[in-house]
Amino acid sequence: MLARTPDPLDVMVGARIRIFRTQRGMSQSALAEKIGVAFQQVQKYEKGANRVGASRLSRIAAVLGVSIGELFDSSEDRPGDSKSPFRLLAGRDAMRVLTAFSRMSDPRLRRAIAHLVETVADQQPTVITSIALPAAAIRRERRRKASATPL
Repeated sequence: MLARTPDPLDVMVGARIRIFRTQRGMSQSALAEKIGVAFQQVQKYEKGANRVGASRLSRIAAVLGVSIGELFDSSEDRPGDSKSPFRLLAGRDAMRVLTAFSRMSDPRLRRAIAHLVETVADQQPTVITSIALPAAAIRRERRRKASATPL
């Protein structure tokens, strides 16, 4: 028996469910309880392994406080597009990284972190030297804060 490949649209709807759920700080278990399924079913929906029926999709949208249409692709994001912002944010740790990154106030540190991540992702040999950039920015920020606070 051949393994079924998830339909790209099912994957995108699942990714959007995950994004909206995590934006609201809701666990898979909490969503599952509110829509009347096991949390494993929510996992399958979010991965696109199982299709979401119309009535269940309506309940999910209501619980997440979005319209059903928001769970589908916009015209600029195609289901097979791996560079789609929604597809990129649907990754397990992507929202955590983005949330933490948005809390950083030092623009040089933000640029250094972005450069580090890009370098590691590209697997360039300059990874070792890139790691020093965030550490130097952190040290500068600590020195700045220490000199700004009165003793």
